[in-house]
Amino acid sequence: MSNFQLTIAEDRLTLSLRGRLDAYSILAVWREASEVLAEIDSARVVIDGTQIDYCDTAGAAMLLDLAQIARATGAETEFVNLSEQVQQFLKLFDPTTLAAQNRQEDRSSWLERIGQWGSRVGNEFVTLISFVGEAASALVIALRHPACIRWGDAMRIAREAGVDALPIVSLISFLIGVILAFQAAAAMSRFGAEVFVADLVGLAVLRELGPLMTAILLAGRSGAAFAAELGTMKVNEEIDALSTLGFEPVRFLAVPRILATVAVIPVLTVYANLIGLIGGAIVMMGFGISLVSYYQELLGVLSLSDLLTGLGKALLFGVIVAGVGCLRGLQAGLGAAAVGRSATSAVVSAIVLIVAVDGLFTVIFYYAGI
Repeated sequence: MSNFQLTIAEDRLTLSLRGRLDAYSILAVWREASEVLAEIDSARVVIDGTQIDYCDTAGAAMLLDLAQIARATGAETEFVNLSEQVQQFLKLFDPTTLAAQNRQEDRSSWLERIGQWGSRVGNEFVTLISFVGEAASALVIALRHPACIRWGDAMRIAREAGVDALPIVSLISFLIGVILAFQAAAAMSRFGAEVFVADLVGLAVLRELGPLMTAILLAGRSGAAFAAELGTMKVNEEIDALSTLGFEPVRFLAVPRILATVAVIPVLTVYANLIGLIGGAIVMMGFGISLVSYYQELLGVLSLSDLLTGLGKALLFGVIVAGVGCLRGLQAGLGAAAVGRSATSAVVSAIVLIVAVDGLFTVIFYYAGI
């Protein structure tokens, strides 16, 4: 026997439910009643619960869904004779505000969508400029008054971003040197010019790949860590508490992280350059080029400006990694998912900015003859 009964009187349809409405018994009645209500042509639908023996949250969900389906047809929906328990379940929601099941698709024009995207980009740009100005002001104040900097936190962050990153920087830099030397040597060996692989490896590592790969690794490690840490503080309302106590979050939280990152990234870059050159040397030995020849070739092609160019890029990359990580953390919403989104956004945004700035530097250096 079906667990519901339909009664039609004039322009009113009454859906009478009976028996137990729990997670184990509502599947069939839910499906059948939904099909019936979706095809009705009545001005009013009454859902009667007089004969309901038991109802749990699954049954309450079914009642709300049936009312939603009926409302989608344009009918006025009403619940009658429900027990106190069922009414308490339904009070958790407002059936009158539930949207129809079949919502119309967004029919906004492509021009409107472009405008919305442009508005989001503009707001993001304004937020970024505002944070840059606030962080720059906080850095100037902190450098003028070093006693206000939390040096203990800065040293801890420098250790985590620098010393703890040495293994992964070593591995990636070594592989970059090996891969670059192999690819170049394979081509130049056709012309007997394997010794010039040292020129390519030295210039590429010192000017481009060393700073770039170090910054990307820091973005994945430290940038995400900054965003997750500050995002968790935002979720736990610790940042609001700091603001209430009169502490500026940017000066109190972002400045130590920016200073620590800017301090360690040149050291990491020099270390990555050295490991990359060692990787290239090992490959060159496999092609019959001695270490002395490799070293002499590097001395002949490299200059101090090549090293300083890479270190200058690294300093700016460090500011980008730490600044974007702190910004995304301070922008985090509420909930664990918001913290994850802020960490992901910090990594993606930092890498995009790093690559864009590196490309800009390359063009400037080319036309400047550096």
